[in-house]
Amino acid sequence: MSWQPEVDELAWRRRLAARMGGDSKVERHKAAGKLTVRDRVDAIADPGSFREVGGLSGSGRYDSNGRLIDLIPSNLVMGRAQVDGRPVVLVGDDFTVRGGANDGAPGDKLIHAEKMAHDLRLPMIRLVDGTGGGGSVRNIEIKGHTLIPTMKVWQYVVENMATVPVVSLALGSVAGMGAARVAASHYSVMVKETSQLFSEGPPLVARAGQDIGKNELGGSQIHTRNGVVDDEVATEQQAFARARQFLSYLPASVYELPPRAATADTPSRRDEWLLAAIPRDTRAAYQIRPILDTLVDAGSFFETGTQWGRAIVTGLARLDGWPVAVIASDPAWHGGNWDSDTAEKFTRFVDLAQTFHLPVVHLVDTAGFQVGPEAEQAGIMRYGVRALAAVYQATVPWCSVIVRRAYGVAAAGHQHMGRFNFRYAWPSANWGALPIEGGLEVAYKAEIEGADDPVQKRAEIEQRVRSLTSPFRSAEAFVIEDIIDPRDTRALLCEFANLGAPLREPGVSRFGVRP
Repeated sequence: MSWQPEVDELAWRRRLAARMGGDSKVERHKAAGKLTVRDRVDAIADPGSFREVGGLSGSGRYDSNGRLIDLIPSNLVMGRAQVDGRPVVLVGDDFTVRGGANDGAPGDKLIHAEKMAHDLRLPMIRLVDGTGGGGSVRNIEIKGHTLIPTMKVWQYVVENMATVPVVSLALGSVAGMGAARVAASHYSVMVKETSQLFSEGPPLVARAGQDIGKNELGGSQIHTRNGVVDDEVATEQQAFARARQFLSYLPASVYELPPRAATADTPSRRDEWLLAAIPRDTRAAYQIRPILDTLVDAGSFFETGTQWGRAIVTGLARLDGWPVAVIASDPAWHGGNWDSDTAEKFTRFVDLAQTFHLPVVHLVDTAGFQVGPEAEQAGIMRYGVRALAAVYQATVPWCSVIVRRAYGVAAAGHQHMGRFNFRYAWPSANWGALPIEGGLEVAYKAEIEGADDPVQKRAEIEQRVRSLTSPFRSAEAFVIEDIIDPRDTRALLCEFANLGAPLREPGVSRFGVRP
């Protein structure tokens, strides 16, 4: 006897599962401008590469003879796939089945998917659309009792943050544990207008007395400005492209090293405009992103977290083909002075570099932490100390370039002073415990106040002190290792990348990413 009947039933069950929530719910989902979970899998995975796991799970309905009549599939689709030729684990919520709530036992599938990524040492891509395994009030009636909130999957979520690259795309309204899964990522993206993220949605907020729409409560314009989510895009296709690009800089797991890519850009390239990139007026702003773009391999800079912690710019790039993590002060935002968000962004990014063995390039121009009552109330010193701890816990190769100001505690963390680092300064650089402008009145208070003309006396003192602040004076005392022509910076950074590449060591970092 052949097993053809069972094979036929298998094919039938797969067809039932492919219907997802049914024609009407699928059409309503598409009418909202969203792709279905299976369309999303097809869009991000290499053609024909998706190998589904657990595709037969769901809630079956049987007749009196035990024959299957219908099947509501699990609202979680997962499996292995290739993305740009590299194996990954893909997991996606199916909003057309109970809005992504936990019917159909997706909780067990979530755990299985996270274990699979961890144990196979493969990157994890989460396509989140719903609660993503959280509870549903309807389950009280189904189960006949209530459950104490637990997150059995969270052990594996945390372990994966220290082991494999994790990307989460918020592609609809995500709440509860679905929202938590988005935040617990190395890189996350929201789609403008069509995705929202919140602890609880508008209905529960309305019961608390505040009637508010989904986008007002948790749209991308909120969470890409507060650091919960890294970036926002206009379409799902753009989200998929961002995920692929982010992963291209990283190894499959911490047990490997970031791969080198071919590049047509020569390390010896010199851009003449860099000679005048920094204004002589120390209070004048300039654009840091064009400088970054020209120093790294052409077209390789991939910025993350653009809309929050804006006193620094962070991103991934390549130098002579080697992936590196780039941090740069942005003087166009509050003069490049750090607030608590900037310090937190810095900490998270250094942790990412340390976890996945990415050498760090740090372009420095800051007068320190922001000052004043608002900065103090926001706990700037606590966040700043966390950032310094991240630097001093990091062991990856590190190169700092002081392009203009380096003052205060924030600048003191421009690199780990207890180990060898590469460090250069441009001729435009100046540094100290605090800027001269803010320190004269304190250091020379009695002399200024006792003068016949305090204004003139202050100007005389400032001129006298400034004559001693040339970076060449510091170079004479070996305070700075080298002052360089800005046009030579790319060549020196490429040298750093090539010398640093053999020093990278695969394995689990002593300090993992702090979500």
